[in-house]
Amino acid sequence: MACNTKSESCEGLNENHEKILSALAGMSGPSASKEIATASGLESKSMSCQLKSLKNKGYIASPARCKYAITEAGKAAMTS
Repeated sequence: MACNTKSESCEGLNENHEKILSALAGMSGPSASKEIATASGLESKSMSCQLKSLKNKGYIASPARCKYAITEAGKAAMTS
């Protein structure tokens, strides 16, 4: 699957984004993509594109190299 974050809508979340945000919200701290894939039930191969898209939208941050955490904007997007 090619990573094409420019063609994705800048508004709203797709089903995979919701799964990733939900998984991150349940984690105790920044997590690696493989941990997120396991927790969300998604394939680790698609994580890079999904995480890049969420980061571009401001819904996740990368506070440490190769680790990701949900932002306040990401938490708000889950509830809307």
